[in-house]
Amino acid sequence: MSDIPHKEDELAGTEQPFVQHLMELRDRLVKALIAVGIAAAVLFFYPGPGPLYDLLAAPLVAHLPAGATLIATSVISPFMVPLKILLMSAFLLALPVVLWQAWAFVAPGLYSHEKKLVLPLVVSSTLLFFIGVAFCYFFVFGQVFAFIQSFAPKSITAAPDIEAYLSFVITMFLAFGLAFEVPIVVIVLARMGIVTVEKLKGFRGYFIVLAFIIAAVVTPPDVVSQLALAIPMCLLYELGIWAAQIFIRHTAAPEDAQEPSA
Repeated sequence: MSDIPHKEDELAGTEQPFVQHLMELRDRLVKALIAVGIAAAVLFFYPGPGPLYDLLAAPLVAHLPAGATLIATSVISPFMVPLKILLMSAFLLALPVVLWQAWAFVAPGLYSHEKKLVLPLVVSSTLLFFIGVAFCYFFVFGQVFAFIQSFAPKSITAAPDIEAYLSFVITMFLAFGLAFEVPIVVIVLARMGIVTVEKLKGFRGYFIVLAFIIAAVVTPPDVVSQLALAIPMCLLYELGIWAAQIFIRHTAAPEDAQEPSA
C-alpha cells in the first residue's frame, strides 16, 4: 500500500514540469502570433495590400516593355496574392519578436557560456536573413530581369502572371535569405565541435563547387542570378571561418577556458 502513493508522487513530480513547459511554449507561440497579427493589421491600413504588391512588383515592372503589365489568370488572384504578400511582410516585420520568444523559451535551460553564443547568433542570423532578402530585391532582381528582357524577342509581349511572380519572389527571397546564413552554420558547426576550423579551411575548395551547384539549382537558369548567389556564399563562408575562431575563443565553457592555462 505504501508503494502506490510513492508512484503517484513520482509521476506527479515528472509530469508537472512537462506541463509547465507546454504551457510556456503555448504562451510564447501566442505572443509570436499576436506580434504577427499586429504587424499585419498595421500593414493592412498602411501602406495596404495593394501598395505592398506594387512595391514587390516594381523591379519587374521597371523592365517590362512600355504598356505591358502583370496579369491575373485566376478570378480570386487579385485578392489572394496581395493578401499573401501582406502576411509574408507581417511575418518578416515581426520576425525579431518571434525569434526573441524562441530565445526566451530555451534560454533558462542553457549555461551562461551557451547564452553568450545563442543570443548573438539569433540577432546576427536575423540581420543576415534581412540582408540577403534586401540584396535580392535591390540588386539581383534588377539584374536578372534586365538580362531576361534583353534576350526576349521583339515579337513577344511579356505579361507575367501575378501568382507565378509571387512564387518566384518567395523562392528567391528564401534562397538568398538562407544563403546568407552560411556564416551562422559554419560558426555552429565549429563551436559544437562537429568540425574543426582547420577542416573548414580545407573544405574551402569543395564548398565553392557546392555553392555553384546550389545556385544553379535554386535560381533561374541565367548566369546573373547564379553568380549573384554563389559568389556571396563563398565570401560568407570565409566570413564564417573567421567569425568561428572568435566565437570559440569568447564562448568557451569555464573549464575549457582554464585548460590551456593549466
